[in-house]
Amino acid sequence: MTATDDAPLLAEEVHAYYARGAEDGRLRSGADRLEFWRTQDVLRRLLPAAPARVLDVGGGSGVHAEWLVADGHHVRLVDPVALHVEQASKLPGVEAVLGDARELDAADGSADVVLLLGPLYHLTECADRVRALAEARRVVRPGGLVVAATINRFAALHDTVNRGWYLDDPGRRPQVDGASTDGRLLVTGDRPTFTTAYFHQPHQVPDEFEAAGLRTTGQYGVEGTVWLMGAVNDWLDDPERRATVLDVLRRTESEPSLLGASGHLLTAGRRS
Repeated sequence: MTATDDAPLLAEEVHAYYARGAEDGRLRSGADRLEFWRTQDVLRRLLPAAPARVLDVGGGSGVHAEWLVADGHHVRLVDPVALHVEQASKLPGVEAVLGDARELDAADGSADVVLLLGPLYHLTECADRVRALAEARRVVRPGGLVVAATINRFAALHDTVNRGWYLDDPGRRPQVDGASTDGRLLVTGDRPTFTTAYFHQPHQVPDEFEAAGLRTTGQYGVEGTVWLMGAVNDWLDDPERRATVLDVLRRTESEPSLLGASGHLLTAGRRS
C-alpha cells in the first residue's frame, strides 16, 4: 500500500498533525525525554543481542531507529507520513519506507523484532489494531519479539489537569472527558489537545495481542507517576537525579496497580 499527498494512509487530521514536523523534536527535549529514555531502557532489556533485524513500524522521524542502529541492530522503518520517512532516511544505517501498519510490505518471518511505538494510538477501531498486530506477528520470526506502545485511558485527563488546561480552559474538557469515558479522543473545537486517537485500558492490550495470535510476556509503565510531578524537568537535567528516577521507575514498571497511571504503556509479546 502506498501513500500520496492526496490519499494519506492516516486520517486527514492525524496526517496533518504529524506533517507539521514537531514530532521529531518532541522526545528530544523537555519532560517528554522521560518517555524517550524509559522506552529505550525497557527495549534494551527486551531486545535480543545485536545484530537483530528490527522492523520499526510507525517509527516516525527515526528517534528510536537512530539509537537502535548505534547499538548494532539492522533497522527498517515504516511510516505513513512522507516527512517522517524523509527525515528517517537521512539517518546513517536506517532504511525508511512509506507504509501502513495494517499491510506491511515485508516477508513472513523476516524480522527478529517488530516495534509498534505509535500505530496503535491512531487506530480507533479494535479490528484495525488487531490487524496491525497480526501483521507484526506475520513478519516476525517464530519466537520473535513484538512490542507495542499504547496511551493509557486517563492520560489526557491527568495531563490536562497537571498543565492547568482542564481547570482553566473548559473548552478542552469535552475531548478529554470523551477519551476518559470510551477511549476515543476526537478532534473538536479550535484548541485540540492532541489528534484523533484511542486510549487503552492496560488489560485491553493483552486481549488484542491474543486476538492477533501473540502471547503477551510483559507490560511496562513507561513514565509511571513521575510524569505528573512538577519537578520532573529539573530531575532529568541532572544526570545523578535522572539515574535515580529511572531506577525507581524500573522497580515499579510492571506493578499492576500502577500500570494505568503511566502516560504510556509498553506491551511485549512473542509469536509462538
